[in-house]
Amino acid sequence: MTAQTHPDVRTVTAIVADAAAAPSLHNAQPWAFRYLPDVGVLRLYADLERALPRTDPDNRGLHVGCGAALFNLRVAAAAAGLAPVVRLLPDRECPELLAEVRLSGTGSPDAALARLGPAIRRRHSSRFPFREETLPTTVRETLREAALAEGAELLFPGVWHVQSILELVRDAEGREALAPDVREETARWAHTGSADAGAADGIGAEAFGPRQGRLSVPVRDFAVGRPLPGRGWALFEREPNIALLGTAHDGPEDWLSAGQALERVLLQATSDGLVASVTSQPLEWPEIRWAVRDPLSAMAHVQMVIRLGHGPEGPASPRRPVAELLDVL
Repeated sequence: MTAQTHPDVRTVTAIVADAAAAPSLHNAQPWAFRYLPDVGVLRLYADLERALPRTDPDNRGLHVGCGAALFNLRVAAAAAGLAPVVRLLPDRECPELLAEVRLSGTGSPDAALARLGPAIRRRHSSRFPFREETLPTTVRETLREAALAEGAELLFPGVWHVQSILELVRDAEGREALAPDVREETARWAHTGSADAGAADGIGAEAFGPRQGRLSVPVRDFAVGRPLPGRGWALFEREPNIALLGTAHDGPEDWLSAGQALERVLLQATSDGLVASVTSQPLEWPEIRWAVRDPLSAMAHVQMVIRLGHGPEGPASPRRPVAELLDVL
């Protein structure tokens, strides 16, 4: 009997590099990986030192971001000819262990996942104005199917509900303005000064985008009231294409599934020539999160607000080197 061959460290390093290209709240990149080469298992951990206790006290956003990284891992593994087998939250005594991925699973690689591989490095959040265009029904259906494939729901709310979401964004911004601890946490990750040049995480000033001449799209202002020389104003689309990503339940496993669904939607959108921005701002306040959901839909828990369209690609966010993320035993 021939011994099973497990992926070498070079292959796993490349997979982790793609996994770490995922979006995360404030680009905190709250993940760590450990590879067990003797058994071909790659583990995903939450890096709780990169949690946002003021903005994300329940670590919901942390789990969503780590779920997005897990989906990228699956895509990169499939593109490398592997058929990974995933277990979410495999050890209840170790809640920071979010997933265990057996890279040497039997069977053929998932061709649909592998096709999304080129989109991983092209996907960037764009906080710039998009063209005033409605997404075709066929594109919306493709994105809905992407979310459904990961056990989540993608809903495109009507005009009245989009306006309601914008009002909730205003409400969230007002609450943040009155919460200095939340503002300070955001400012720590949103870089505006030369002292932050070369940072390997957080949001760079070039990615803030212009200020909105009128609040017509749900895009977070990472300047948090701080002056930013040279930053101008712009009119954004009057009728943005907004989607709500949601799940039936609202626990850690659901958040991880939502993150995988989010990244599958974003990679599919990128493959379809779209750009996107995401925000959880009105979801970070329990008092108003419930109001984001569409009362006419069956969606129980909204996990992310997504804006989609055609427009300029955002700049690539900084990334931590893989050597800081991956531990090989």
